[in-house]
Formats: sequence, C-alpha cells, structure tokens
Amino acid sequence: MEENSCLRQAKCRAKGGAAGFKVAILGAAGGIGQPLAMLMKINPLVSVLHLYDVVNTPGVTADISHMDTGAVVRGFLGQPQLENALTGVDLVIIPAGVPRKPGMTRDDLFNINAGIVRTLCEGIAKCCPNATVNLISNPVNSTVPIAAEVFKKAGTYDPKKLLGVTMLDVVRANTFVAEVLGLDPRDVDVPVVGGHAGVTILPLLSQVKPPCSFTQEETEYLTNRIQNGGTEVVEAKAGAGSATLSMAYAAVKFADACLRGLRGDAGVVECAFVASQVTELPFFASKVRLGRQGAEEIFQLGPLNEYERIGLEKAKKELAGSIQKGISFSKK
Repeated sequence: MEENSCLRQAKCRAKGGAAGFKVAILGAAGGIGQPLAMLMKINPLVSVLHLYDVVNTPGVTADISHMDTGAVVRGFLGQPQLENALTGVDLVIIPAGVPRKPGMTRDDLFNINAGIVRTLCEGIAKCCPNATVNLISNPVNSTVPIAAEVFKKAGTYDPKKLLGVTMLDVVRANTFVAEVLGLDPRDVDVPVVGGHAGVTILPLLSQVKPPCSFTQEETEYLTNRIQNGGTEVVEAKAGAGSATLSMAYAAVKFADACLRGLRGDAGVVECAFVASQVTELPFFASKVRLGRQGAEEIFQLGPLNEYERIGLEKAKKELAGSIQKGISFSKK
C-alpha cells in the first residue's frame, strides 16, 4: 500500500502542471541553489524544475515541491543521476561549487570549482546539447572558458547559448547608484561590462538611465563599491558565507530574461559574459539581446569617458589572464 502511494506521488502530474520550460539547477542544495530553486518554482515560465546536487537534494526537493505554484519539481542526487536531471532540459542554471570565505579571492576557488564545472558541462553536452546554459560558478571569468572548451571537445559548442551570469554586478550597480541619486533602484539601469571579479567589473556610469552626472568622487566611490560588493558581503557574514541571497535574486532575474527570450519576446536585453568580438578578448561581458537562440546580438560598448577608458584597459589586462587560466585548465 505504502509503495503504491509513493508510486502515485512520483507519477503525479508527470507532464507538468503549467505550460512553459524545463529548467535544471545544478547545485540546488547549496547557499545560492536553495533560494534560487525557490524563486524559480515561483516563475510562471517554468513548467518542470529539476534540482540536482551531490548532497541534500531530497530534502530541498520535498520542501520546495509543497509550494502551490505550477512548476513540477523533481530531485536528483549524485553523479549517477546527473544525466536524468539534464535530459530534455531547455535552460540549465549552474550555481554549483564552493563559496568564498573571508580572505579568499574568486581565483582561490578556481581548482575546486573548475573541476566541478567541467564534469557538469560534460553531462550537458551529452544530455541536453541545445540547452541555454547560465553559469554562475566562480570564477566566472575562468569557468565560462572552461565550459566552452568542454562543449567544443564534445562538438556541441554554440557560443550564443553559453552565458556567464554577471547580473549581480548590474543589480548592485542599480542599487548603489539609486542610493546616491535618491531614486527607486527599479527605475535605474546601469550597464556593467568586462568580467565578474574585482577590477574586471566595469560599471559604465556615463551611460546610466535615467541620464545623470556624477562628481569624480561619486564615480570613484560607486565604481569601487560595485567592484567590491562581493567582498562587502563576505566580510559582513564573517565566515558564515558569501553573497547567496542577492546572487540567487540576480540569477533568477537573468534566467527569467533568458526564458522570455526563448519564448520569443522582443527587446530582451541584459548584460552577460559571453564569447564576444567587442574587444580583442575571446570573452567579455556587455549588453546582449536574448532570444530563441540565446545571445542573438551582442552590443558594442558605446561612448566611454576617460575614467571608463582607463578602467577598460585595467579590466582587459586582468581578464586576459583569467580567461587563459580557464582555457589552460581545459587542456590538462
């Protein structure tokens, strides 16, 4: 009797309770993964939500599956279930990996997270090669090139569908600029280009909407705070974690934009770290137009002021090393 009950529960609404997309979160039981999974369960564009991790997925799945929203939730535990988690998925979101601790740079995370990303991307190449991939695992400046090399090796690489998530930099920039201007952050749009670590994060404050101007002191304060927002949270949490909640919010904001693009909505534009010809570097974060094929158009940087031009050169120098580090790891 009990077995039949479990069977009925597992089969229940197997086709999904809502019209929409099939989304997988890899690393769903972690500090970013759990709030990310919860927020994706609320998203009306998600019909089926697959939660994968190497530990604790059954509990997270049971908890989130009780929410009365349309998406059907299924959990997958450990490497043997990775392929089942990925089969037929439209969008893969990857927050998997270890978080930053006080005193750690994003590059200190590299050796652990690089291996995790490589393994997960090998699964994607095999089971859902046409899926759009949102890569959150740090250091993004290096993990996106690693993912690209894995997909190239498998013969499945589509540069338009591999997107490094830099949305948290944009979210922070909107918030911090709004504080200085005395505006609602939802009314502010700050393009943030370059990469996703330290000086590679370049907010284009001369292009803020609504149009405004900043003193040199304000420009330096804002740029510095946006670049070091992650460190601000790591230090405030004092060993208890990194920016998990704001990262989950930013990841869902970006995933929602990707899903609207997949649906065919017009004019969906966000910043992301992608294969790019905007600079001489093979990858770069800038505004992209999201559509059914992923990043369908990559926008140029537009006019920069002198402060931004100097910042861009610093960003490119740092970014070049991080990208090469990822490519070199993939050749091992």
